[in-house]
Amino acid sequence: MGNQFRTTLLLAALTVLIVGIGRLLGGPQGMAIALVFAVVINFGSYWFSDKIVLAMYRAQPVDEHEVPELYNMVRELATSAGLPMPKIYIIPNETPNAFATGRNPSHAVVAVTQGLLRLLSAQEVRGVLAHEMAHVKNRDILIGTIAASLAGAIMFLANMARWAAIFGGFRGSDDEGEGAGGLIGTLVLAILAPIAAMMIQMAISRSREYLADETGARLCGHPEGLANALEKLAVASQRIPMVDVKPATAHMFIVNPLSGRNLMNLFSTHPPIEERIRRLRSMAY
Repeated sequence: MGNQFRTTLLLAALTVLIVGIGRLLGGPQGMAIALVFAVVINFGSYWFSDKIVLAMYRAQPVDEHEVPELYNMVRELATSAGLPMPKIYIIPNETPNAFATGRNPSHAVVAVTQGLLRLLSAQEVRGVLAHEMAHVKNRDILIGTIAASLAGAIMFLANMARWAAIFGGFRGSDDEGEGAGGLIGTLVLAILAPIAAMMIQMAISRSREYLADETGARLCGHPEGLANALEKLAVASQRIPMVDVKPATAHMFIVNPLSGRNLMNLFSTHPPIEERIRRLRSMAY
């Protein structure tokens, strides 16, 4: 209950950021429009965010005849976890990674890249799948996709605010004498809002990754397999960085696809990979 309450507060904070940007862009009317915008995003995220994210990474559904071994692994893990069988998608990307999405366990999707299937052993793939099924079991997937949608909207609105401030199109104040202050306020919020959105995403996702590692390790019965997989994925993400990654969706992947990108490391939505591996190996012993 504590985690759910905290997550609700953090999602509310993302909504407040959207409304704040709307206030600077259009005054009280802009604030009302932004609030409606936030409600629509939350509603749309609930029903369509999984489809949007899958389309964003050109993920393709596969059936049991195409990847029988992968299907068997997922089916066994779903049965062990007491979950419905999720849909399986393959991402046409050589960077090894994976994520889960969907609004609830009955509509869950597990997506893995081609590179992951090529790089990892069967035991390591099973560990990764167990981690993603743990996200489904712990009901992290809806929160993650809604957070991604809200953060993406904040970054879009922040860009609008920056251009509006530069070209004098903002209406942050009804008092013309406060125009300079409104301009500065708009620019400051436009710069800080995306950073705040990323930090809120960090708070939402970091603790959930540790929990998914632990739950996944118990689910597959082999913590060392997941630890070895994380070790390989961390190295591979440095050597074969994923292109066209949307920062707002980075937290959904099992390892940070933005790792190694300088400033992005300061705002990583994932806990340190070394600590995750250490915890898993301590479970193995």
